[in-house]
Amino acid sequence: MNLLLRHLGREIYYSIALVFFALIMLFAFMDLIHELSVMGQGQYHLGYVLLFVVLTIPGHIYGLFPVAVLVGTILALVQMSANSELTVYRSSGTSAWQLVGALFKIALPLVLLSFVMSEFIAPPSERMAQQLRLKAQNAQATLREFRSGVWVKDERSFVNVKNVMPDTSLLNIDIYRFDETYHLQTITNAKRANFIEAGRWHLEEVLETRFSKEGVSINSQPGQEWSSVLNPGIFSVLLVLPEQMSVLDLYQYTEHLKDNRQKSARYEIAMWNKLVYPFAVLVMMILALPFASYHRRAGGSSAMVFLGIVLGLMFHFVGRLFASLGALNDWQPFISATAVTGLFLLLGMLMLWWTERR
Repeated sequence: MNLLLRHLGREIYYSIALVFFALIMLFAFMDLIHELSVMGQGQYHLGYVLLFVVLTIPGHIYGLFPVAVLVGTILALVQMSANSELTVYRSSGTSAWQLVGALFKIALPLVLLSFVMSEFIAPPSERMAQQLRLKAQNAQATLREFRSGVWVKDERSFVNVKNVMPDTSLLNIDIYRFDETYHLQTITNAKRANFIEAGRWHLEEVLETRFSKEGVSINSQPGQEWSSVLNPGIFSVLLVLPEQMSVLDLYQYTEHLKDNRQKSARYEIAMWNKLVYPFAVLVMMILALPFASYHRRAGGSSAMVFLGIVLGLMFHFVGRLFASLGALNDWQPFISATAVTGLFLLLGMLMLWWTERR
């Protein structure tokens, strides 16, 4: 059994790596073509374009995990079946359930890698990519992140934002305005800022401290309009889409939405997706196992690989469709997030049962 595990693992990992390489090159090339269309804006030249494409690769790796695992496993199993290697193992007494157990052990490192990629690598990498592009293209505002929050230069003002919400509203804002000689004029603190239109924001719960030759005056207002060149597009580079947020952040934000009686379905679905998605690797391997019964006389291996690609893309897009429908129709978040994975697991088990019955 250990010999089967080592040999099967080596073949599957090698095939998955090849599939990943092909898919990542394809998606990176498409990203490159897209970015070349906006190259030349500001300082956004070829070097920045290439670096942007590289920084988006971790996000593609995470998103393509189930597809790559399914196609890579099918490719490995089909080749081993064509070479009668699996026939030898089965003739030696290896049962289908022992093969399932071997695939589970092979999948565990991939599950861990998928989780690490989704939680710790893809979100900051995507954020760095967006910040790089913004910095190169936009000369009106510059962004810096520190422990005290995000600092933005807005003409002669410096803006400190503690939190940027997924709806692009800003929480806990401090605006430091300076005159032409860089003397501090006012400090405006607001609990929240909502974007109205280009150049205009609405501040809520405002406390303004004004400095003049006569002294310091403090004025409190329930609301105030703020004129600024900043826009949600600039702050959006600091956001992580729900599908890319960590499980802890998603949980905290859904609780915040519930406390404020706001819809939280999209974020709850994303949270459950984050928890279930790594285990889709196991489902994809089970789904690939029935292809081990393939023999070369039954047709070309390219047909099996093509079928694997179709199944992988179906899993990806149907899963997104269920999540969107669940958010729109207020379906139970756990069911919306896990239904497609469960259906594909059932499909894999039925296919395995049918091949064993034959």
